[in-house]
Amino acid sequence: MVNETLARRYAVAIFSLATEQNAVDRIGTDLQAIASSIEGDALAHQFFVAPVVARETKERVLTAAFGSRVHEVALHAVLLTVRKRRETLLPTIVSEYRKLELESRGAEVLTLTSARELDGREVRSIAERLEKLYDKKFEVKQVLDPGLIGGVRILMGDRRIDGTVSGHLEALARTLFATN
Repeated sequence: MVNETLARRYAVAIFSLATEQNAVDRIGTDLQAIASSIEGDALAHQFFVAPVVARETKERVLTAAFGSRVHEVALHAVLLTVRKRRETLLPTIVSEYRKLELESRGAEVLTLTSARELDGREVRSIAERLEKLYDKKFEVKQVLDPGLIGGVRILMGDRRIDGTVSGHLEALARTLFATN
């Protein structure tokens, strides 16, 4: 929770600069690209979070790798995490930035978890119903979990609707054990 709060502060500052420079999408994309590059390679991740590696060395490597390819605000945000020894916050900062980006457009993430991949028509149908019901725009993210057996689990911010077979079985088990 503390890390999320701290990451949110960084994300708000970055988002503010991005808004001033009219580059919200570009900076968000660049932050995601940097974080994905670092997190996607085990050696790069170890180097990035290692406390024994000098900050100057990390800054030099990051500038050489990303300096001319990403927006300067994105690069300097990552360099700031290095200077403040907050490298481990980068994925959370990117996530918080993404939330701010969605909020600015009046949207929210809608996570649909199902046992099988839903086709486009099913996804649109669910999203449209929820948009009407909650008067919000949603950006849909699909997650596959074969353990759900069937049905769909919907996550909208802090709201959860569980229409899965495994969810119903768990609820039934809780009810049966509660009566004993």
